[in-house]
Amino acid sequence: MPKELPGFYYDEEKNRYFPYKGPIPGSSRKPPPKRPSSDPKQQADDLLQSFKIRPGLLHAREFCGNVIYSFKKKLSFQAEYQKRHASQPMIWKYKRTKKMANISLEHVVADVILPHGLEERDILLSCGAHGLVCVFQAANFRQEINSADMYEVDRVRPLNLDQTPRQTELLRELGSSFGSTSYLTSDISCLAMLGKSSLTTDGTTSKRFLITTLGSDIATGSVYLLDLSEPLDFSSPILVGSALHGIAGFKQTLWIADSDPRGTHAAIGTSRGVVLLNIETGASTWAFDCKSDVFSLQLNQSGNSMLCGLRNGKIVTVDTRQRQMKKSARSSSIISMPSSVCCLTSLEHWDQYFLASSMDGSMKLYDRRLTHRGAVQSYEGNVNSHTRIQLGVDPAEKVVMSGGEDCNMRMWNIKSGELLMRDRFMDSIPSAVCWSTSREKEKRRSYWEEHGMGAWVGSYEGIFYMDWL
Repeated sequence: MPKELPGFYYDEEKNRYFPYKGPIPGSSRKPPPKRPSSDPKQQADDLLQSFKIRPGLLHAREFCGNVIYSFKKKLSFQAEYQKRHASQPMIWKYKRTKKMANISLEHVVADVILPHGLEERDILLSCGAHGLVCVFQAANFRQEINSADMYEVDRVRPLNLDQTPRQTELLRELGSSFGSTSYLTSDISCLAMLGKSSLTTDGTTSKRFLITTLGSDIATGSVYLLDLSEPLDFSSPILVGSALHGIAGFKQTLWIADSDPRGTHAAIGTSRGVVLLNIETGASTWAFDCKSDVFSLQLNQSGNSMLCGLRNGKIVTVDTRQRQMKKSARSSSIISMPSSVCCLTSLEHWDQYFLASSMDGSMKLYDRRLTHRGAVQSYEGNVNSHTRIQLGVDPAEKVVMSGGEDCNMRMWNIKSGELLMRDRFMDSIPSAVCWSTSREKEKRRSYWEEHGMGAWVGSYEGIFYMDWL
C-alpha cells in the first residue's frame, strides 16, 4: 500500500505521486522569509537549518526528475545540490599552530617508520614565519599517529551541531615531533612539489619539494630540496634536517619556483627575471631577463614554455628553449592584469587553461590559445590589495578556493564563475590552501562524491581543515 503524503495523491496506473490542485484544506500560508541576522549565534542556527534543505531537493527530484523548477527557472538537480553542498563545510582549527602555515601548504603520501614496520601515511608540509618548515602526520584517529606531539583541535563550523560518527570520519588529527621542524636562514617565499603533474616509476606522486627563501642582509636567496622519498622516522631529532639539502644561492630576491614534469629542472622567479636550475647539478642559466619582479610562474606540461606573472601586472609567455632575451612590452604573448600578479595555477586536465589572480582582487581564467581575446571567465568578490595569496584547485578541477584580505575564504565554480561559498572563520588572511588527496585515482573524483578530499588552509592564526559531509 503506497504511503500517504500530505498534499499529494498516488496514481496506481502511472505508479507515481501527483500534487493536489490548490491549497490543502486547513493549511496556512507560508510566513514571510526572515531577514538575515547579524548575531553570530543566530547565524549558526541558520546554518544548522540549512542542512535540512537536502530532503526538499530530493523530493523535488522524485517528482520532477533531474530538472527542477524554481522561480520559473529550470535548474539541474545535480548542480543545485552541489552548490548547496559546497556552501556547508565542516571546519576545524588546530591549536598551537600559529605562524606555522601562513606561507604555503602541501599534502603528500609517504612511508613512515612505525613500531610494526613501514606504512603509508598522509603527510602535511607547511612553511611559516621566520623560515619555519614543518612536517606533520595526518590521520583519522590519534592512535594511528606515531608522534610525540599531538595538536588539539576545535570545531569552528558548524558551531552547534552535535558530533556524529560521519563527522568524526572527516576530522584529521595532526601530530609532529621535535625533529619534524626546522628553521632556514631567511623567510620562505615558496614551497613547490617537483614533477607535480607526472607520476613516479611506482605510480605514485612525487615526494620531493623545492623550497625558496627571500634572502636577507646576512643570507642569499637560497633554493632547497626537501626529499621525503626515504621512510620518515618521527622519533629522529633530525627528520627535516636529514631530508633538506641546499641546491643553489642567488644574490637576487627569490619569489616563486616551479619544476618540469620530470622534476629534473626548476624555474625560479626572482627580482630580475627567471633562472632555470638543474636540480641534480645546481647549474643555472637565465631564461628571462626583465626589470620587474616575477611573483608567480607556471611551466607547462612539456616544460618547454612558462607563464611569468610580474609585479607590473603583466603575464608573459616565455619559451624555455630559446636563449635569454628581454621581452618587448608590445609582444603578443603578454596579458595585462590591473595589479601585480600574485598567483598563477595551470589546470592539469585542461592544460591550455590557467587561473591568474592579482593584488587588486581580480581572478580570471585564461586560455593560452586565445589570450588576445581576454579572459574566458572571471571570479567576482575576492578582496586583495598587497598580499601574495595561493589559489587552491580541487583534484577534480571543479572548484577554486582563495582567501582574501577581509579574512574570508571563498570558493567558486571554475566553469561558471559562480561564488559557491564565502565564510569568515578566522581573524587573519587565509593565505595558503591545498587540497588533500591520498591516491592518484582520486584526481578523477569531485570533492562532494566521497570524504577524504578535504582542504587544508593556512594563515598567520594557524592551520585549519575543511571537509564536506
